Amino acid sequence: MGWADLGVYGARDFATPHLDGLAAQGIRFTQGYANSAVCSATRFGLITGRYQYRLRGGLEEPIAGAGDQLGLPPEHPTLPSLLKARGYRTALFGKWHLGALPKFGPLKSGYDEFFGNTGGAVDYFTHKAGVAEQLPSDLFEGEVRVDKAGYYTDLIAEHGQAFLRRQTAAQPFLLSLHFTAPHWPWEGPGDGAVSRRLRSLNHTDGGSLKTYGEIVAALDAAVGRVLATLEAQGLAQNTLVVFTSDNGGERFSNTWPFSGQKSELLEGGIRVPTLLRWPARVKPGQVSDQVLISMDWLPTLLAAAGGAPDPAYPSDGANLLPQILGQAPAVTRKLFWRYKANAQRAVRDGDWKYFQTAGNEFLFNLAQDSRERANLAEREPGRLAQLRADWQAWNAGMLPITDDVRTYKISGKVQADRPGN
Repeated sequence: MGWADLGVYGARDFATPHLDGLAAQGIRFTQGYANSAVCSATRFGLITGRYQYRLRGGLEEPIAGAGDQLGLPPEHPTLPSLLKARGYRTALFGKWHLGALPKFGPLKSGYDEFFGNTGGAVDYFTHKAGVAEQLPSDLFEGEVRVDKAGYYTDLIAEHGQAFLRRQTAAQPFLLSLHFTAPHWPWEGPGDGAVSRRLRSLNHTDGGSLKTYGEIVAALDAAVGRVLATLEAQGLAQNTLVVFTSDNGGERFSNTWPFSGQKSELLEGGIRVPTLLRWPARVKPGQVSDQVLISMDWLPTLLAAAGGAPDPAYPSDGANLLPQILGQAPAVTRKLFWRYKANAQRAVRDGDWKYFQTAGNEFLFNLAQDSRERANLAEREPGRLAQLRADWQAWNAGMLPITDDVRTYKISGKVQADRPGN
């Protein structure tokens, strides 16, 4: 999802009333980031609260398909496993994409329930990870492959609603709804016939701005139904709701005013919509400039639940609960990214950003130049050198990017297999 794909962030071509309403009821963050410029790498950061580059599977950009032996180690603490240890009921409905069964899976990493796809992209109607007739569905109930009729966005929401109807105020829960929308293939709710004509599951195959708007509108409506069920169950007041994306936009997305897209460490590839609502504790109608990133949610949500990360696996994220509750001012962050395609590197330190691609270095002041158009490297050589050194020092503590690491480049070829083809 592009940063401006919601009405509250500037979308003009379609409406997102339910997500706009969610923003009005809590906090809209203007400087929320994904841990990576592609999906599964960010998901490693989200579920572990650590830089994905600490795990071999997290180096993949994104992780490969069902035959791969890389994934999230079941023994690694996760947000669901740590909450489960505190008595929470946990469920994931939607996209997993952190390693294939039978070696990896949601039920092995802290979730009590799972319905969804284990890989990356799936057709919204056939729920297959490709277009070949003989391919099985990549849809699982627990660890059993299933076939279900229906538009995938709606199926995910229906499972979320059913889960909520089984909950009570006495039982704390974590519900992860990992919609694939608005990921390709470009199929709105009325495009069942289109799915039969696709040559591949690929962002370049078919689609239009109109179709993209229908995909986002269906997502917005699904979120609205889930929130209505939460309200009907009497659980909305003390439930913390977060909405965000695992990378920036591509092809039909709106990333204005930023440059770049998915697979790039420019702002358009990593800055994402981020909303939070918690009626019992958070005042409505807020807009926050606090810089945050996917891996911050583990320490933050654990703190809200009265817990903390496993000390043997300290979080690289920050506990931002004091900032969310208005108990402390915004904190300055220093965040790091890397991406194999074009040898990309990035550091965000306060208002400053260091960016390198294909050996070319850039220095941007994001407060003055959110478009990343004015390279200040020659004007600020000392700052450039410092941020370069900071990145190198951080990188030395991460797993190296070796030749066997696969990566996805949206504007060019893909090394090894592209998930979904």
